[in-house]
Amino acid sequence: MFVDQAEIYVKGGDGGDGCVGFRREAYVPRGGPDGGDGGNGGNVYFVAVDNVDTLMDFSGRHHWRAEDGKKGMGKKMTGKSGKHLVIEVPRGTLIYDKDTGILLKDLTESREKVCIARGGKGGRGNVHFTTPVEQAPRHAEPGKPGQERNLRLELKLIADVGLVGKPNAGKSTLISHISEARPKIADYPFTTLHPVLGIAELSRHKRLVIADLPGLIEGAHEGAGLGDTFLRHIERTRVIVHLLDVMPFDGSDPAENYYMIRNELNKYSNILAAKPELIVANKMDLTNADEILDQLRDELGKPILAISAVTGKGLVNLLEKLWYMVQEQRDLDESRSDEKTPEFFLSEEPMGEEDEFLDLGE
Repeated sequence: MFVDQAEIYVKGGDGGDGCVGFRREAYVPRGGPDGGDGGNGGNVYFVAVDNVDTLMDFSGRHHWRAEDGKKGMGKKMTGKSGKHLVIEVPRGTLIYDKDTGILLKDLTESREKVCIARGGKGGRGNVHFTTPVEQAPRHAEPGKPGQERNLRLELKLIADVGLVGKPNAGKSTLISHISEARPKIADYPFTTLHPVLGIAELSRHKRLVIADLPGLIEGAHEGAGLGDTFLRHIERTRVIVHLLDVMPFDGSDPAENYYMIRNELNKYSNILAAKPELIVANKMDLTNADEILDQLRDELGKPILAISAVTGKGLVNLLEKLWYMVQEQRDLDESRSDEKTPEFFLSEEPMGEEDEFLDLGE
């Protein structure tokens, strides 16, 4: 099951209350106050990992809370701090504050982490409140409540290349031949119901991460077909492969299909529409495909790469072309690396090796 959006509630642990205590030992008359401090509440961290690819863990669990700090004790003993809660999410997860709509963090790098909700500070014991006037205070400080947030999580897959096109253009067949991905393939539309990621291995240890998206139809930006539900997943891609069926099963015109998809991309996002595009004509193993391709090149007035996903014709050339296009975009992205999305209200407190963390199975 592919889940790419979720709404959850997170809360840092509450701080433990300070202790009201007095020293009581033999031969020590009138022992003074010795109440200890409460422990600090645990923090809530989000960590991006590579072995998780959906937000499915949040579909059945909406409340996530770190452990509270323990109360202080006598003999000036500080209560135990609460364990931190570490929540693993896929790379590409955007964390929004649901109440304000502010983007808190965009986790794009593996093992990147952020403290979203800090635990409350433990209260001070009565040993801290002695004065020359009040030498035996009978009050202590309560623990501070942990920070709480309502969050909206949104996943945008991180891939080098995004495959777009009409249903039955051959996207699933293509990604199954150039990678180890095994999407559902059938001779009817919308066999792909959710994005599929595949890794294409090239020569000399080169590789490309490719995302296969469900087919688009006219009106997708308004919800037709599967709508624009999954278009967000190619907003992070560096290159778009527009796959055209040279002989569509419904008898439609490949050139009109191209302009229809381009129109949907333009209406969805100007940024998405501006991404580098490689037009690829598929199913070139069919009869009269060469004549249709020549006509298509004349109508579009753009370079078109010819392949057959079924027979493997032109796939090596396709991958090499994509590799150079992706490398060019990577160089451009590095030059813009200083332009980052604003992030708000985040704690930079690191997770120490000595800190304890909650087992999510508890």
